[in-house]
Amino acid sequence: MLAKKFIIPVISLSLITTGCASTNAEKGAAIGAVAGAVLGKSTGNHKDKRLVWGAAIGALAGAAIGDYMDKQEAEFRDELSGSGIDVVREGDNIRLVMPSNITFATNQSYISTGFHATLNDIAKVLTKYDKTLLSIEGHTDNTGSDNYNQELSLKRANSVKSYLVQQSIIESRLKVTGYGESMPIVANDTAQNRALNRRVEIQIIPNRA
Repeated sequence: MLAKKFIIPVISLSLITTGCASTNAEKGAAIGAVAGAVLGKSTGNHKDKRLVWGAAIGALAGAAIGDYMDKQEAEFRDELSGSGIDVVREGDNIRLVMPSNITFATNQSYISTGFHATLNDIAKVLTKYDKTLLSIEGHTDNTGSDNYNQELSLKRANSVKSYLVQQSIIESRLKVTGYGESMPIVANDTAQNRALNRRVEIQIIPNRA
């Protein structure tokens, strides 16, 4: 059974580890390292799987990473303005938070028709900035059983993956994880809070050389 506990955001862990880093590059490297460690653990990203994930795409190195992600972030913010999707920058990584109220009908895993245009905008940016790995992560509130929520979160993440592949995003860039109710961002004590916890996130991670 999944533990029902709150997550510590990656950005918070990162700030602890960066200490008095004096440059954005140093802070970004530390944040990226923590994010990578969390991501690797949560997705079972062993060495042999890592060779498959993103093997067909180009890589970035050094100072080029920050500039590449800066430009990508700016385009996401422009394309997704007013869409209801949060664009969160965490060091060299970008996180897109997609609330379920604009992506999926209640208790359903198929993508709402009205959200297709927004996913098309996301795919357009991901196609242009193709030197990134994408972790698609489904989350639910605590309504229902652990097993049901786990399955629903995975199905929703897979629906987003399938749609992006249909939009010509290379499948080897994508990993899918369902977290069910195990990683709420707020307490599941009100209807409003439960709505915030029902979400799909896309973690966009530079493929480092």
